[in-house]
Formats: sequence, C-alpha cells, structure tokens
Amino acid sequence: MTAEPLLKLAAKMLAKHRLDAVLIGNAAAALQGAPVTTEDLDFLIRRTPLNVRKLRKMADDIGVSLEQPFYPASHLYRMVKRAESLQFDFMVQIAGIRSFEGLRSRASLVEFDGYPLRVASLEDVIKSKAAAGRDQDLAVMPILRRTVKERDAMYRAAKRARRHA
Repeated sequence: MTAEPLLKLAAKMLAKHRLDAVLIGNAAAALQGAPVTTEDLDFLIRRTPLNVRKLRKMADDIGVSLEQPFYPASHLYRMVKRAESLQFDFMVQIAGIRSFEGLRSRASLVEFDGYPLRVASLEDVIKSKAAAGRDQDLAVMPILRRTVKERDAMYRAAKRARRHA
C-alpha cells in the first residue's frame, strides 16, 4: 500500500481548512528520501484554540472523530478511520524541536494534487527522534543518518560536476 492517497487527503484538508502544519516523523523522512515506512502521518501545529477548532472541522469533513488519547498528559489530537488505514496525529510540541516557527522555516514544500504540504527537514526529524529516545526512533537513526550522508555526497558531486562543466 502506498501512502500517496493519505498524503493527498491530508494536503487537501490542511489547505481547505487553512491549518498550518508540518509533516514530521517517518513520513517526512520518507518524503526526504529515507527508506523508512510508517502507518500514520504525524504533524506539528501551533497550540491555539483556533487550530483546535480547525482540527474539529477537518475531522468532520473527513468523517472521523477527533480524539485526545492521552489527555490531559499530552496535547495530541488524533483522527482515525481504521477501515481506510487512516491515522493523522497532530501534536503541539515534539522532543528536540524548540518552536513550530523554526521547524516550519526549515521545512520544504511538496505538492500533492496541487495542494502544498510542508515536510520537515531530515535533520529536524533526526533531531526529534534522537531527543525522544524511544526504541522505535533509535532503531531508524542509522538509516536516517546514512540518508543524510548520501544526499550530501550527491549534492557535493553535482556541485563539482557543474564547476567542471
């Protein structure tokens, strides 16, 4: 199964509801070229009452409920539709990332069906996973770091080739 239909839906709904969000986690890493997989899409948003209202409207539009599975311990908002393997998690803070604005400024834009989706940089995904220190995060760290090294080596080789052309 490909995540493309879920990414298209997420991009469309975020644009429709004007919710400023950045895709994080393994989904972001995969879109940045890392050979990793995930079953859900994780997003970082600003913690505002308006954004919570936007999440509720978005969930209604998709036809799912908006849950807070770890309330009041965390500010995680989850949309789930198991029949369609849909799970969107929206967080207002993540380990290793100081601010939404900083993460957003380093993110790249990727389009799905003409809708923009902000995707966290691979370096920010690594920083967050290292700070979280969970077993599943630490397990993918060698893959993510190798992806950064390979990407940087490709950029350096391309730059050298352009200089010698």
